[in-house]
Amino acid sequence: MPDIRSPAPRRPARRRTGPAMHPARLAAVLLLCWSAALRAQPYPEGKSLRSVDIAGERIDLHAYKPPGYAGGPILLVLHGLGTNAPGYRDYAIPLADRLGFLVIAPLFDRKRFPTWRYQTGGIVRDQRAEGEFAVEPGARWMGGTFLAIIDAVRAAEARPDLGYSLIGHSAGGQTLSRFAAFTPHAARHIVIANPSTYLWPSLTERFPYGYGGLPAAMSGDAALQRYLAQPVTLLLGTADIERGADLNVREGAERQGHNRLERGHNAFRAAQRLAQERGWVFGWRLVEVPDVGHSARRMLGSAEALGVLSRQ
Repeated sequence: MPDIRSPAPRRPARRRTGPAMHPARLAAVLLLCWSAALRAQPYPEGKSLRSVDIAGERIDLHAYKPPGYAGGPILLVLHGLGTNAPGYRDYAIPLADRLGFLVIAPLFDRKRFPTWRYQTGGIVRDQRAEGEFAVEPGARWMGGTFLAIIDAVRAAEARPDLGYSLIGHSAGGQTLSRFAAFTPHAARHIVIANPSTYLWPSLTERFPYGYGGLPAAMSGDAALQRYLAQPVTLLLGTADIERGADLNVREGAERQGHNRLERGHNAFRAAQRLAQERGWVFGWRLVEVPDVGHSARRMLGSAEALGVLSRQ
């Protein structure tokens, strides 16, 4: 008779596991997951701070949503040279409370966003080159960054249809001048307040002060015509006449005028005259804020800024 034996009991297979995750790494992963979950949530009412990734760069967004927010437009507020994004957010709170805006004030630090990239739009790095300029990739342009931020906010709010306006003071106004000229958009308002320089409506004045030196695809009459049709408002403080340390005094800037108020008037007249001569649509407006100098707080808090942004 064959030897029949009961089979030996099988040991349960051991589950293979990798090495335990270091606590610091685990914390970083959890923070990343938490941040991603936070970004997917609507902005809370009141003040808040959130970070978004735009083309591989982390951008802090200082936000304000008014109580009872009902899906009003985004107001992108662009700071000046001092990079005081929280302050600019706070300056725009009265606008948000009156007009129902969702205020977003991004922080663009000077290390990653120097003058060539922030004030003059990130379009040309070597602005002293002769001949035709080497234009930076479109992903480096500030205009694309602004629109990507707006899209990120829309996604968080689950409202891809949210309209938007932009307002920038000083350095923030300079970048909006180049945004209006080169970036296709659907902004309701582009409010340029007290900038040091403008993109002049000229094909001979070299960039960043005009279109000169740019490739043919970015310059020419079609580019000028599009620029002058933009929903641009030059918001000028009538007391912004000082020649302080932050005023651009390079040769191209000085040709625009002696101070910020004069440069704004000169830029508006040049644009208006060219549009009239060519029979082009002219979308610009000039609005003065009486007795205000180079103050972002007073410019954004003015009745004139409220009036501009309340127009349909």
